[in-house]
Amino acid sequence: MQFDSFADFFNMGGYAFYVWLAYGVTFFSLGTLVISSLRQKRKVLTEIAKKIQREDRLKANRSNQQ
Repeated sequence: MQFDSFADFFNMGGYAFYVWLAYGVTFFSLGTLVISSLRQKRKVLTEIAKKIQREDRLKANRSNQQ
């Protein structure tokens, strides 16, 4: 489909509201998914680091007690 001008492109043949709303919802959803995934990844890595530190402290205490 070809458009004669940018105004026609943005109007999308009279369906601009639906088309641009669909794009907006899609990009908002994808952005939200990426941001929440990155936050969750950071949280999991922090928990893993804490668990490793806790295990190292336990090993050190066990070896000091013997």
